[in-house]
Amino acid sequence: MKEEKAFVKEITPQSEDFSRWYIDTIKKADLMDYTPVRGCIVFKPEGFELWERIQEAMNKRFKETGHRNAYFPMLIPESFMQKEKEHIEGFNPELPWVTEAGGEPLEERLALRPTSETIIGHMYSQWIQSYRDLPVLINQWANVFRWEKRTMPFLRTSEFLWQEGHTAHATEEEAREETMQMLEIYREVVEQELAIPVWKGQKTPSERFAGAVDTYSIEAMMKDGKAVQAGTSHYLGDNFARGFEIKFLDRDNTFKYVHTTSWGSSTRLIGSMIMVHGDDRGLSLPPRMAPTQVIMIPVGPMKLREQVMQAFDPLFDTIKASGIRVRADLREETPGWKFNEWEMRGVPVRLEMGPRDVENGQVILARRDTGEKITVALEGIVETIRNLLEEIQQNMFQKALAFREANSHLGIDSMEQLASHIEKSEQDNAPSGWVLAGWCGDDACEAKVKEETKFTSRNIPFDPPVRKETCICCGEKAQHTVWFGRAY
Repeated sequence: MKEEKAFVKEITPQSEDFSRWYIDTIKKADLMDYTPVRGCIVFKPEGFELWERIQEAMNKRFKETGHRNAYFPMLIPESFMQKEKEHIEGFNPELPWVTEAGGEPLEERLALRPTSETIIGHMYSQWIQSYRDLPVLINQWANVFRWEKRTMPFLRTSEFLWQEGHTAHATEEEAREETMQMLEIYREVVEQELAIPVWKGQKTPSERFAGAVDTYSIEAMMKDGKAVQAGTSHYLGDNFARGFEIKFLDRDNTFKYVHTTSWGSSTRLIGSMIMVHGDDRGLSLPPRMAPTQVIMIPVGPMKLREQVMQAFDPLFDTIKASGIRVRADLREETPGWKFNEWEMRGVPVRLEMGPRDVENGQVILARRDTGEKITVALEGIVETIRNLLEEIQQNMFQKALAFREANSHLGIDSMEQLASHIEKSEQDNAPSGWVLAGWCGDDACEAKVKEETKFTSRNIPFDPPVRKETCICCGEKAQHTVWFGRAY
């Protein structure tokens, strides 16, 4: 135990300072590094592979539903941004601009894209002429820029990676179906692959995407009780179609504006996964996302190492050939140091093999999620490991779900009760979590909740645990039941 404490001393306990714990963990696990440009980070291989696995999970589902990947320019003319007034107003505070090139001032400023509705809208106006050209179902994987004042690696940076889907449809009904289909894909990926439970719902008007008719989101709770907007899907109506003259000749021989959607998720999913599952020992990665699912470590006296390796090497080859992502740690460090190292890096399963294990035709498997160690036979080891990885995946989701349920508060119905709840949470150094509350629909009431408590509306859940009858702010009849919480 002393060795373990010495090893993780560089990681601040979550209960002491959750944000510091997060920074310590991602740095010590070698996921990223800072750069000379404020708010910009380097994704190191261990961190970028997490993004690659998210990409794989989403790409599979995108392509199964008929979407194809493309790429659009990073630089967007200012005149394009002006064509949808609400859009430019929403992003203007965060926009970085290119004003000269080759030592000469540009005739028109170029924005580094905060999102791509405008440039894609322009291109769609060139490509779409007839109903036969619809629907257009395109996604792009790209970087975007939003000059954030307060940054946190993966969660909120000035430059970040994401995917953004942009589709065009002949009818509102078809576009709305697309909007909800993509929201469901986000839920599926985040819950099934990242093991993070989410609430699906609609954003309030004040939280709506700039230029959208309706915005929908999935919201996830971190271990400090704060919320992360893990993905959004927007029905844009014909707002961008009118701004960019995206018209088509319909079957009735009349010109009509298309109905468009956009939807996106980003590398904040990496930060969310870390904050939902990590603990004071460091990362804890869901098996489906982990770059390394199994770390193999030989143990026992060095004089017997050759005997162990005669069984160890073929076993490594067998596990690797099965498709399980496995690594072997053969460094000249003590086994205890290696155990702590790979636990800190969040590897789901550790496989130990020593001389006695070789004699008995067995290995020891240690779980990162529970710390449990089990002895299993070499016979059928691949199937045993597969089953264990799936069990860990499901257990991590259930643990995250139990935490969310324990920190979701359904009985707070007034500002006084909310203030009291927040005060007690702070005194107890406990997460304030989320509050399910009624809202009358007046923007002023929503704004007052934010101003007085720093709780923002997360979304109006499609299937809330209960329906609220009165507004948490004014006490009038509630038009909506809303999740409120503090957010990253």
